[in-house]
Amino acid sequence: MEIEIGKLPELQNKKIIDIRPEHEFKRGSIPDSVNIAEEDILERIKDFDKTDIICLVCATGNKTEYLAEELESKGYENIYNLVGGYEAYMKLKLNEFLKEESKKDESNKRSRDIERSLIKKFRKSIWRKFTAAINEYELIKDGDKIAVCISGGKDSMLMAKLFQELLRHGKRNFELVFLVMNPGYDDINYQTINIYIPTEYFNGQSIGKYNEKTAPIFFPNSVGGYMPGAAGKPEVDKRSGKENASLVALSRGYIVAAPGARGRTLKDDQGNYTGKAPAAIVDLKAAVRYLHYNDKNMPGNAKKIISNGTSAGGALSALLGATGNSKDYEPYLKALGAADAKDDIFAVSAYCPITNLDYANEAYEWMFNDVKTYKKIEISMLDYNVERKYTEGALTEDEVSRSNDLKKMFPSYVNSLKLKDKNEKVLTLDKDGNGSFKEEIKRYYIDSANKALANGTDLSSFEFLTIQDGKVIDLDYDKYIAYMGRQKTPGAFDNVDLSTGENNLFGDKTTDNKHFTKYMKEHSTVNGQMADKNIVKLMNPMNYIGTKGVTLPKYWRIRHGAVDKDTSLAIPAILALKLENTGKKVDFASPWGTPHSGDYDLDELFAWIDSIVK
Repeated sequence: MEIEIGKLPELQNKKIIDIRPEHEFKRGSIPDSVNIAEEDILERIKDFDKTDIICLVCATGNKTEYLAEELESKGYENIYNLVGGYEAYMKLKLNEFLKEESKKDESNKRSRDIERSLIKKFRKSIWRKFTAAINEYELIKDGDKIAVCISGGKDSMLMAKLFQELLRHGKRNFELVFLVMNPGYDDINYQTINIYIPTEYFNGQSIGKYNEKTAPIFFPNSVGGYMPGAAGKPEVDKRSGKENASLVALSRGYIVAAPGARGRTLKDDQGNYTGKAPAAIVDLKAAVRYLHYNDKNMPGNAKKIISNGTSAGGALSALLGATGNSKDYEPYLKALGAADAKDDIFAVSAYCPITNLDYANEAYEWMFNDVKTYKKIEISMLDYNVERKYTEGALTEDEVSRSNDLKKMFPSYVNSLKLKDKNEKVLTLDKDGNGSFKEEIKRYYIDSANKALANGTDLSSFEFLTIQDGKVIDLDYDKYIAYMGRQKTPGAFDNVDLSTGENNLFGDKTTDNKHFTKYMKEHSTVNGQMADKNIVKLMNPMNYIGTKGVTLPKYWRIRHGAVDKDTSLAIPAILALKLENTGKKVDFASPWGTPHSGDYDLDELFAWIDSIVK
């Protein structure tokens, strides 16, 4: 039987059983309810008489609907399912609260002060920008019905108040309602996958050479900065006005499987961190396993999964490819409840991957050591407006010293790899950081310039280029690096004050930030802890390429812009060279004039995928 939340008080002598996870129940519950875990309910129900009046509650009412039917089949006579679950209760309480608020005297001082502060104290920083965005983007028209989704956090509550004030004092006539949404802090909100299928496949049609069964699966993640990344969707980017990669993939006949992934800032209701390393890669692997496990029952070919990501997402795309079926991740996948299936993929697309974090500090200072000034960029967004703030400065004496130390450490790492170029020549560096490896990096920039020149780009103003007969024959490496400029201070990824996103990534359940390199731990200014070496290992694809028990994709496409200074070009170059030396087919390039970004050459990307998919 079903019961609406409004009718629940009418049930006399009822017993309310909430089957949500304990942490959700503790965060909020219906009065007088008891918490019995979903997996325990069939056993614990024996403690109740079969004539008891029992109301079952879950998050949305879906789980308890089927559970109620099962208990009725076992002879329980008065089993009720709460329609809409706990969310229905929250909506009811919110509506009651809003009605009560509306009845209060408008002269209530605190309420009046809050409202007034939005208009006066925060007029410039919040109210003006809010109303400007409304006007500029024509977000509201007369007769509109605006729903503000309230999660319980300060952002959504502030948004609700802003719209309330706009309704009271604005010129437009619109209806305003408030909806209770899941707060969005739970891991489950990121451990999801959105699957999109071209409509043609429902009608038995083909798109180009692909059909329902043969279509490759495009697997894009939305992770940036190792932050939580929600499951993506095909759409037109609001800022660029261009179709995103998922939408282009659909139009070309691909199945799109866009996974979400936990990130470094997530907490549970107890304040414990749940998205630190290796959470993100574990979530992506679980999603791949889902596709393999359900391959026979779903459109698309799970043997043709192509991952794609940018920045930290590019690093995860590469890591996903480099660690296929590795047993190192099995305990985490088992704890997650991942499907018992393979997690290898067919190909990797990685834009500007922020990877090989163990040696990224050293690579950065090897490249930018001579540049003693920096220009940091901080990006924020408010009311659909991207705000870029630049902080300029010069390295301190301590920072210069650290830069010198890190630069000196890099050659030893490069030489240990025994990387070879296309002519089988071993790439090395001397103690000063010069040598054939440096010349290889220089060659990537020259190749990039020549491609731009061939495409009609005017490069005549760049004094660091030597151009003869319409071709770039040389590049002054030091001048080019000075032209690019330094963006980060030493250490760029693991810093002495634990201030980087990567420091944050390698925290644990109770510690927010940790060091992950020996040098920075020894020079820590905040007495920082060292991350678990096994966790650090799990986040670096270089630790798995060419190792036993790992299934690597044959095909790789790696892009790192020629003016990308978020990490050294040496980092993705090392990845590409290692893969090539292992026998893999690698399409590696550094597009001229391209900064830290991704998905800027989608026609080329999908042409590449089409060429490798047989």
